[in-house]
Amino acid sequence: MSDFNGLFIERYRPKTLDDIVLSKEDREFFESLAQKQEIPHLLFAGIQGSGKTSLSKIIINDVLKCEYLYLNASDESGIDTIRTKVTGFARTKSFDGKIKIVLLDEADSISFEGMKCLRNTMEEFSATCRFIMTCNYLHKIIAPIQSRCQIISLNPPLEETVKRVVEILKKENIIIPDEQKPLLLKHIRTNLPDLRRIVNDIQKYSVTGTLQIRSDVSSEFAHKVFKMLCNKQDLMAIRKEIIENEKAFSNDYHNLLKQLFELVFESDLSSEKKTDCMLVISKGMELHNMIVDKEINCFTALINLYKII
Repeated sequence: MSDFNGLFIERYRPKTLDDIVLSKEDREFFESLAQKQEIPHLLFAGIQGSGKTSLSKIIINDVLKCEYLYLNASDESGIDTIRTKVTGFARTKSFDGKIKIVLLDEADSISFEGMKCLRNTMEEFSATCRFIMTCNYLHKIIAPIQSRCQIISLNPPLEETVKRVVEILKKENIIIPDEQKPLLLKHIRTNLPDLRRIVNDIQKYSVTGTLQIRSDVSSEFAHKVFKMLCNKQDLMAIRKEIIENEKAFSNDYHNLLKQLFELVFESDLSSEKKTDCMLVISKGMELHNMIVDKEINCFTALINLYKII
């Protein structure tokens, strides 16, 4: 039986470059920075759980071992924060003479005025301070800031992710039955690049000490919705089915749209209809994080799918 006195995601949070899951190209890049003990301004882009914040802290604490200021821009996003905290920290030299780092987590939440102020601060104090920023949505970062940064899109590779997950399971003495191995691979492939979700899920599925990945109920529900669309069932009946069964897909409308995208891709629809449907779904996925009511956004996409199919 595994010892579950803590969360896997915290127990196995990477602390060094060797720990973190990176592509070969990204690893070589960061190892070169470690040798030089120097970094440019960095902007890490990627979805939640892909390792942006962990990598930022590794660069600060393990690679450079330097003074730093951490700010979560979701909490402090205004121009006053940039003028006082950020600029105030950036303008002074470090005690040991090393470069100082400002880590701006979720920088895509910074206001437009705040970003304009930040651009000037980055330029003026580049001799003594570097900036590391993370964002989920690169398009929300203004172009002058993007041009001042080395942009890294984090996307953990499948093979390295599988190795990391298996390593965690072995350290926890979790038994992996042969019939579970293809299900584990499928689960990892489906949820990449959200490594945090993958690690959290394997803890949930191994609470008995044996890995037991259950059938993908959310995938089955997506199949049901797609079948209703193809059979031209009443739109209101489809919406009622979705709202009454939100637990079946964990109320994750973004993932529901993603699964519908794959179903359309694998379907027997004509190439023209497939293309139109996938464009509709991708637009719905893009808008998902920009609006308050996720269900309405999803249903709007389904209305357009209904018209095409």
